[in-house]
Amino acid sequence: MDKTDERLVSALRHDARASLSDLALQLNLSRTTVRARIERLQSRGDILGFTVVVKEDVLRDPVRGLMLIGIEGRGANRITRQLQGIPEVRAIHSTNGRWDLIVELGTETLETLDTALAKIRTFDGIVSSETNLLLSTKKET
Repeated sequence: MDKTDERLVSALRHDARASLSDLALQLNLSRTTVRARIERLQSRGDILGFTVVVKEDVLRDPVRGLMLIGIEGRGANRITRQLQGIPEVRAIHSTNGRWDLIVELGTETLETLDTALAKIRTFDGIVSSETNLLLSTKKET
């Protein structure tokens, strides 16, 4: 994916129902170019589908955790893009120190969290990880 594809995917993440015309205007591209890029991203498997976010999706997840990830070499951008495609990932933070990324996860069950963690651990370039469950929140913005 080039920078234009990344901008397109970002726009679709914000509003997957945006029209081709709106996307073209937002990205300063033609409708034809936007359509061709979306079709290419789908055919290559970079875009696996589109989804709907309902009110219940944004309510607090009953099971929440923080995954600290160590990355080998310069793979942080690639791994960040992969993480963005996982529905259980709520936020991705770059950091300094021992860990390269801190990923906030939210799920309905521990089993679903375990499945998401197992999937993330298979990404090429992840050399270590540590996960902490969030038991309670004392202050939230």
